[in-house]
Order: sequence, then C-alpha cells, then structure tokens
Amino acid sequence: MIDLFLIPAALLIILILLHSWFGFGILQRGVIFTDLSIAQMAALGYAISLGYFEGQYNQVFTLLFALSSALLIAWATTRDIALEAFIGLIYITGAGGILMILAHSAEGLEHFKSLLANDILFVTADQLLQAVVTYGIIGFIVWFFYPKTKGFIRELLFFGALALTVTSSVQLVGVLVVFTLLVAPAIMAHTQQRFNPYYFAVLIGVIITLTASVFAFVFDLPTGFSIASITSVCAIFAVLITSKKKVLL
Repeated sequence: MIDLFLIPAALLIILILLHSWFGFGILQRGVIFTDLSIAQMAALGYAISLGYFEGQYNQVFTLLFALSSALLIAWATTRDIALEAFIGLIYITGAGGILMILAHSAEGLEHFKSLLANDILFVTADQLLQAVVTYGIIGFIVWFFYPKTKGFIRELLFFGALALTVTSSVQLVGVLVVFTLLVAPAIMAHTQQRFNPYYFAVLIGVIITLTASVFAFVFDLPTGFSIASITSVCAIFAVLITSKKKVLL
C-alpha cells in the first residue's frame, strides 16, 4: 500500500509547493476564479484534442487555450471593468465548450469526469519526472524574474506562469483539484497569523490532501473528487473558525 502512494504523494507535495504560491497571488489580486477559468480553458483545449484529433496535440491545444485566457485576464486587469464577471464568462466559455465538443463522443462522460478530477493514484513515474522538470522551470521563473518586473509585464508574467502550471496540472489531476490546491491551502494560511503563511499553506495542504487520498483508497472512492471535496470542506471550517469577526454597521 505504501508503494502505491509514493508517486501520488510526491506529486501532491510538488503541486502544493508551487500552487500555494500562485494561490497567495490570486488572493492578493482579489481574482479568485482566475485559476478556475484558466484551468477550464486548458481543459477545453484538451477536450478539442480528444474530440477532433484523437488525443493528439493535447499539449499544444491545452497550452494555447490556457495562455490565451491568461493573456485576456492580464489585459482585463488593466481595464476598468467588472473583473470577476469577466473571468466568470471565460469559465463559462470553457465549461460549455467542453460539453459541446464531447457531447457526441462515446466516452464523452468519462473524458469529462477525468477533466474535472483525475485519479492521482494512476500517475506514472514518467509523468512525475516530467512534472518535476516543468514545475522546476516555472518555479525558477517566478523566483528569479517575477520580483524584477512591474505593471502589465508583472501581471503578464504571473498569469502566463500560472497558465503554464495549470496546463500541466489539469492533465494530471483535473480542473477541480487544481482549483482546490490553488485556493484552499492559501486561504487557510491567510486567516491565521501565528506561522509563516506560505509554509503553513504547504504543510496543511500536504496533510489534508494525503489524508484525503488514503480515505478515498480505503473506502473505494474517486481520488480526485475526494481530494477536492475533503480539502474544500476543511478549508471552509478552518476559515470560519480562525477568521476574525466582522463588525457590521
């Protein structure tokens, strides 16, 4: 049983290390659904490769749609518009497009379920190695170049790096898990003040997601959906318990 969880556990740790950093950036910008919209558009690109090209060119289509949505959002941050509503429209475009494309596919429902939340227990060693290289490069970019930028270039680099991250993550774990890993650990860490927010986010994220994975295995439940649901529930209660009471006028 331990051997079964070695690769998924390593992948979850790597995912949380990078996604938590992006999560804090998203919370700081107040555009919570950015990652969900970009992930959904990345999934749309993947669905196009499945629906029309028998799964070929999936990396190209996934990256193209993720980067296009990231560019639109980065541009929108410089405009005087209702940003959350704009981002919501991008999400709807991706979600509706996936259902339209996979509607006539014999395995359409299964493809759609895997795009929402894939089973992390089936991740291979080769996929893990590829993820380490990909996320390592992205991590170096945001660590070395991001602090040196400002204005639109800074926003473009942030959302572009996020799009690259999501492109890989969606294919590995699915849209819902990606959104959960980005938001849940960051928001739990954001409401506490005793520990370093980033380290706390990584630690609590790893503990909860690994626990959820074991829970799903023991009770024969879908791993991806279990991670998304259990982590989200934990975040909901943690935020309500640790946050300060708001003064109502």
